Amino acid sequence: MHAERRHDRGLLALALFKMVKAAALVLAGVGAFSLLRTSTETRLREWLADFSIRAGSRIVERLLHLLNVASPRQMTALALASVCYGLMFAVEGVGLWLERRWAEYLTIVATGSLIPFEIYELVRAISVVRVLALVVNVAGVIYLVYRLRHPTGDRRELRQARA
Repeated sequence: MHAERRHDRGLLALALFKMVKAAALVLAGVGAFSLLRTSTETRLREWLADFSIRAGSRIVERLLHLLNVASPRQMTALALASVCYGLMFAVEGVGLWLERRWAEYLTIVATGSLIPFEIYELVRAISVVRVLALVVNVAGVIYLVYRLRHPTGDRRELRQARA
């Protein structure tokens, strides 16, 4: 009878985080593609204008500005980048969920390579969201590096079985 293997909670948390980001980015990309249709863009523009008048939200104002200045080519590039980036997060999330070593390396490289940009954005303007994003990403990278450098018992047993 096999002993039930426990999943690493840290990996599961990172996997869920990556999957949520993946879903948000893919949905944003699909939404950006739908804005290429004039009727959708017009309806969204009207809704955002009405919403910003009532709520006075800076985010809504930025979205309206983006709609006003973005060309169809820029919107297509934004949509493609969002979907591709979302798919990369999905691959990372699934790999981490399955506790694959390659996913840990991929996540370290992908997340670690963006940390300098996050620091740059934080220096430009400090916000709670930017600080939180930086802290979560740095903590995730540190955790994965630690995990790769200090294998758990399951990995030691696997190495011994291969030897």
